[in-house]
Amino acid sequence: MADNQNEDSAPPHADYLLDRPIQPVRGMRQGLPNYGDPHFALFLRKVFIKALGYSEDALGRPIIGIVNTFSGFNPCHANVPQLIDAAKRGVQLHGGLAIDFPTISVHESFSSPTSMFLRNLMSMDTEEMIKAQPVDACIVIGGCDKTVPAQLMGGISANKPVLPLITGPMMPGSFQGERIGACTDCRNNWAAYRGGNLEIEDIAALNEELAPTAGTCGVMGTASTMACVTAALGMIPLRGGATAPAVSSARLRIAEQTGANAVAAALAKRTPQEILSEASFHNALTVLQAIGGSTNGIVHILAIANRHPAVHGKITLDLLDDIGRQTPLLVDLKPSGNNYMTDLHNAGGMPALFERLRPLLKLDAVTITGQTLGEALDAENFRPFPLSSQIIRPLDNPLYPASSLVVLRGNLAPDGAVIKASASKYRNLLNHRGKAVVFAGPQNLANRIDDPNLEVDADSVLVLQGIGPIGFLNPGMPEAGLIPIPRKLAAKGVGDMLRLSDGRMSGTAGGSIVLHISPEAALPESVLGIVQTGDYIVCDVEKRLLSLEVSDDEIQRRIADRKQRLDGTKESRGPADRRRQPTRGYRGLYERCVTQAQDGVDFDFLAADGARVVGKFGQP
Repeated sequence: MADNQNEDSAPPHADYLLDRPIQPVRGMRQGLPNYGDPHFALFLRKVFIKALGYSEDALGRPIIGIVNTFSGFNPCHANVPQLIDAAKRGVQLHGGLAIDFPTISVHESFSSPTSMFLRNLMSMDTEEMIKAQPVDACIVIGGCDKTVPAQLMGGISANKPVLPLITGPMMPGSFQGERIGACTDCRNNWAAYRGGNLEIEDIAALNEELAPTAGTCGVMGTASTMACVTAALGMIPLRGGATAPAVSSARLRIAEQTGANAVAAALAKRTPQEILSEASFHNALTVLQAIGGSTNGIVHILAIANRHPAVHGKITLDLLDDIGRQTPLLVDLKPSGNNYMTDLHNAGGMPALFERLRPLLKLDAVTITGQTLGEALDAENFRPFPLSSQIIRPLDNPLYPASSLVVLRGNLAPDGAVIKASASKYRNLLNHRGKAVVFAGPQNLANRIDDPNLEVDADSVLVLQGIGPIGFLNPGMPEAGLIPIPRKLAAKGVGDMLRLSDGRMSGTAGGSIVLHISPEAALPESVLGIVQTGDYIVCDVEKRLLSLEVSDDEIQRRIADRKQRLDGTKESRGPADRRRQPTRGYRGLYERCVTQAQDGVDFDFLAADGARVVGKFGQP
């Protein structure tokens, strides 16, 4: 009789029988430490887990890990303790055992030099801790800009069942009777203050109201973008999973549902590499365009896709641009529109948006529940109502006709650059020719931008070098691409200028801003790195062109001259000619192994193909 028992019905002591092999199928029996004796390893593991009061009955159930990213420095994650409690309830109501464990937590405003510098570290932490713990599935709680992509990247690489749980957006605040919210209104009002249109007392009062509750930024910034993208990938519940406010009871019910889904995914062994496909990423790029999503979302989607063996290299900037040409901007949220994430939630959220986008989506894409996206939408049976049509426009009456996010190429950006065309304040700047005013790094920008003697006018093109993935002085591709309007022009009412950089900008920001120029200026072969003040630059969004009006011969002469200065055979002229020195620790790893924007700014050795190349500056 005993010989016919399956493993899960065996008595609790059966794993300790020396003539019975350990079957690393699930729970406490998987991923045992290598002591050379798996029976002893399991025996010892149970000794210590029982110190926490667990019984054999509890330990025999599917084990669902819950990644705890709570931090006193992360207001986006202030509700994580409540979400853990609700997720545990969902797990245990459905026959699982929930055990939480920590990983690092990253917040945009509390991460030096930038949170993007730490995204890959968080992804590595997430991957290794999921693989190290004896979990059958894992709920990863994230919200702030870089945390959700880091968790998706790590989760795909770990390839155990992984279920994201989004912390949710904050509520809007109020100032003098008008709704305001982080962080589009942070930037708009700060620009008004710089231009002399707001008093110091007003900007101080605004500071109290821009982030009135816990949660992520309440506009279509990077956090909200990645929440919507995660829904488009099929990794979170359609109803409310991306949009329910952080402080709502709906967010807690979603956490409970995520716990239930985690048990089902564990039993079905439904892994991210099984769920995600080219169709999933097609849907993600479609939604990114339709919501007027953050330009940061492009970098993150590329990095996430390149972690997947079957998708690696197939999700590209060209695919983003092709999808954009067919996809109108439908969602009327700041910074491309006028409203807030609470409005999108109240208008029906992602089910309402997906119903609008049905003709453009791959409905056969699989979701975390095992349903296809089409089946999940049919189950929602969403019916439009007046607010849903106001916030989520019909396909035939969009906020912007197509290509909210555009990919530019040309001699200035041979490997690509991006612009959020829908967030341009002066649309004439989308087809513009002007003289460059060049800043060599953030410090040079800070020293000169408000100089009354700066030779600049409204037609100038502001160019910031050295804020790419590696950068001149600090790595991490900071959100410095929103170059401020020179104060003397802002005081005259200039509200937008064409601005170029190899860095990023916040998803909450707007303006005629070209970003992610590749190769970045820190690399010897970069054309961006040799642009000089007075050069003419042409940006033509309709033609997808970004060009430096300098002859090919002159470009090659400047590049050769700069390489000599980087090599030390000629005298340096400033930050652009700074020679890279070997660096220790994580920063050294980052500088040697980070990829460029078109490849997601991930580490080369973390991609699905495991590519390991010589460092950008010759270090092994």
